Amino acid sequence: MSNKRLSHIETAVWTGIISDFTVALGKGVAGYFSGSRALMGDALHSAANAATLLAERLPGFGFRKATYRKTKKSASQTEPFISILFSVIIMMGGLQIAVSAVRNLSSGIPEAPDPSALIAVLISLAINEAVFRYQYRQSRKNGDNRHEVQSENHRFGLYSSLTVTIGVCLSMAGAYFSMQALLYMDSAAALIVSGLVVRKGYTLISRSIYGKPAEQSRHEQRADYFDTIQRVHGVITIEDLKIQDSGYISQVTLEVKVSVNPRITVGEAHEIADRIQKLLLHRFIHVADAQVIVVPYEPGYPYKSNFDLMDNDLPTIPQ
Repeated sequence: MSNKRLSHIETAVWTGIISDFTVALGKGVAGYFSGSRALMGDALHSAANAATLLAERLPGFGFRKATYRKTKKSASQTEPFISILFSVIIMMGGLQIAVSAVRNLSSGIPEAPDPSALIAVLISLAINEAVFRYQYRQSRKNGDNRHEVQSENHRFGLYSSLTVTIGVCLSMAGAYFSMQALLYMDSAAALIVSGLVVRKGYTLISRSIYGKPAEQSRHEQRADYFDTIQRVHGVITIEDLKIQDSGYISQVTLEVKVSVNPRITVGEAHEIADRIQKLLLHRFIHVADAQVIVVPYEPGYPYKSNFDLMDNDLPTIPQ
């Protein structure tokens, strides 16, 4: 894979991390001064999204990568402690928001949040949407499979922000129209957002310990590998395709066995293998290495190749 592609992908990822932390800080400050517990919960959810991406780039994960190649057993016992620490902090923060919301619901008539809370959440929605569009385009353009995780983070972040928007709007409407029941909507929204924050923390800790099922990941990409290999001129059939973990998170190695015309030269066979390897490494950034084996095509009984028919002078129809 080219350094230029890696640079674009890393830039997109770090742009998302920095924007999520910045938006989280802005929403947290606005939520504190405006009195919106829902907005403070949404700020914690944005920080959790940034922590999910940042955890993959901290030394805890690097230690796991280094130990994997030494012994498979020691790698399986090594846990990404920094990611687990983030998860615990996120879940504790979500529970704290929930407790605060319940107390507010049960302690008389709450006050409606300041209009600045609504302005802050609308600005954050616009920023998050713009950054997501940029990241998604870069991921699809450079063949990075992180766009699935980015889409999931964006979707639940959108749920959280929309919940806050509805809660803040209803609370402000309750204060404006003197409807006491609507004043509780900000705290109710905070309770819903706290559930999303706890879910985010649980998802992060679950992925840190167990990871994504290997068979699921391999099944998702297997069809794309076959389609890419079959596009190479000279490949007749794909005899075998093995997908193995490379020792690095989210990266795999491929072992490919293809059949070609038995009448081509050894040099031409090596050229086909080289084209397959370069195409796989160029198209799939998560493929760390690809080993290609080329064998002559053997149709076998009951089929005959055209070459067999040309070389055989005996009649094929009984006389």
